[in-house]
Amino acid sequence: MLIIRSLRLDRVVFAAQRFVSNNIGAVFTEPPPFDLHDVFKTSRSKTPLVFVLSPGVDPTQNVTSLATKLGGINVGTVSLGQGQAPIALKLIETALNDGTWVFLANCHLMLSWLPDLEKHILGIRNNPNTNPDFRLWLSSNPTSKFPIAILQMGIKMTTEPPRGLKANLMRLYLLMNDAKLERCTQGHKFKKLLFSLCWFHSVLLERRKFKTLGFNIPYDFNDSDYSICEDILCLYLDDYPDTIPFEALRYLTSEANYGGRVTDSWDRRLVNIYIAEFYSMPVVETAKHKLSELPDYYIIPDGKLDDYKNYIKDLPTVDKPAAFGQHPNADVSSQIDDTNILLNTIVSLSGSSNSSGGGGASSEALVLKIAKELTEKAPKPWKLSKVFQLIQDRSDPKPLKTVLKQELDRYNMLLTFIEASLNDLVRGIQGLTVITSEIEQIFNSFLAAKVPVLWSFCYPSLKNLGSWNRDLILRWKQMDSWAREDIPTVFWLSGFTYPTGFLTCLLQVTARNNGIPIDSLNWEFPVFNSQDESSISEAPKEGAFVKGIFLEGAKWDREDACLADADAMELFSAMPIIHFKPVENKKRSKGMYVCPLYLYPVRTGTRERPSFMIGIEVRTGGKDANFWAKRGTAMLLSLAV
Repeated sequence: MLIIRSLRLDRVVFAAQRFVSNNIGAVFTEPPPFDLHDVFKTSRSKTPLVFVLSPGVDPTQNVTSLATKLGGINVGTVSLGQGQAPIALKLIETALNDGTWVFLANCHLMLSWLPDLEKHILGIRNNPNTNPDFRLWLSSNPTSKFPIAILQMGIKMTTEPPRGLKANLMRLYLLMNDAKLERCTQGHKFKKLLFSLCWFHSVLLERRKFKTLGFNIPYDFNDSDYSICEDILCLYLDDYPDTIPFEALRYLTSEANYGGRVTDSWDRRLVNIYIAEFYSMPVVETAKHKLSELPDYYIIPDGKLDDYKNYIKDLPTVDKPAAFGQHPNADVSSQIDDTNILLNTIVSLSGSSNSSGGGGASSEALVLKIAKELTEKAPKPWKLSKVFQLIQDRSDPKPLKTVLKQELDRYNMLLTFIEASLNDLVRGIQGLTVITSEIEQIFNSFLAAKVPVLWSFCYPSLKNLGSWNRDLILRWKQMDSWAREDIPTVFWLSGFTYPTGFLTCLLQVTARNNGIPIDSLNWEFPVFNSQDESSISEAPKEGAFVKGIFLEGAKWDREDACLADADAMELFSAMPIIHFKPVENKKRSKGMYVCPLYLYPVRTGTRERPSFMIGIEVRTGGKDANFWAKRGTAMLLSLAV
């Protein structure tokens, strides 16, 4: 397993599963089947049943289906939120008398009221006349503020969402019956588009496994989203028998309903691309319309409910990335992320790195060695007054001078802080000063070869400590050369703490030179396919030459100057030098893909520091722009290595 960890990070989880299965049994690697009826049989009227929610799981349908199966028991359902407490208490009181069920969903949204609910549950337990048929069902996201007493009194359940396109499709069709499938007057259109909707819902759920190549933000789509869209589809087909209002259906599905959860504009673009494919006339008119480039997935001829279930049973159990429009590398990338999560969790469970005992002295010696190396290699802060004077005496454009001064100032703050914290760490280990929580955090970070969180205020990065320090030296060299010598001919955009400020500066320079409003400027992105940095002798008249950009989800074809499918196992590829060229009133060209550029692999960034920078137009080659959007193709300024 250690060898696999070193050579093939994407295979570690599979090796771990095999290791556990061989040593203590396969039962520990397979999730047990969940049967709500069996859980119900172990419950009593005085025992609340608590669902601990997983992302994408909504147990409402399961509870109502069980109630129907047991003879049509009435279920009073309320989704908790502001002002819902009186309604919930009235439902409980009525159900206690009638012997029916109450389902209080999303308890985590009313944590302040849950102590009152706890008192009512205690009252039910102490009441000898409680109707034996009464049941109280609760659901809540995991939260430390949920009352412990309710958990102790109740039966706790949690279910993982089904994994795979096959499992998700089957689950949706198991929720149907023949009457529901035949309810629409436009039966042919409804059955075709309904299967397409089920496929759309399943693709959105399963695409999350590809991490950032799937969605920038993992969204908790659930059965309620699907059910609403199913009702809308039936309603609109009945109301418009002579035509299919695709535009309205697409908007209500992808923008109003599913789009209500989607907060990232690039994710919304992807959802709209999918719905435009799955809600289209070929879906209705084409026999066995293909839903992906794979031959296994298509829409079967109209039939009964069992026909659809039988077709789904024969689908592949393991989903290939091509079913989502993804490259095989997307699977490798997601498996590497899963491995890192697993290993980081194992390390976090191993206890404090600075524990007392036999390893204490060696840990301190190791940290002292790392601190000494960093102190020797770390760049020294600039004397800003002297450097600013050098910059002031040059004839550079004023906006560029301003950006350089701001960058030097921010880097100086970081370098000064690193120098001080390393000194404090060494003195703390030597017993010359008190070890604070900040020093301890730096100590533990060094042992794990990670960058201390306290050092990450200047710019975001996922690199380990060694790579981060080498990267910092390169950043310092670019800024030092610019400050002491001249403007770089080719800029390393990753070397800026705020690259967006530099791009805005380029627009300002062009606007002032040409006497035009900055609002009228846009960007062109000519790519220098055959030239390297050494062959470029002077900077462009407008904008700047930029290097150091990486492509994820594709590679750059230098011969044809366009995007191309990535090579196997090549998760990232370097882009040639790009000319960021300000132009006036540019119109979008055809055959171009707007490729988002991010600061680093975490595409969402943080609330304080978004990762997205700019959309770069590049040629799509023989594919259309939608192909690359489904690939999750994007550019990055820095990697995690």
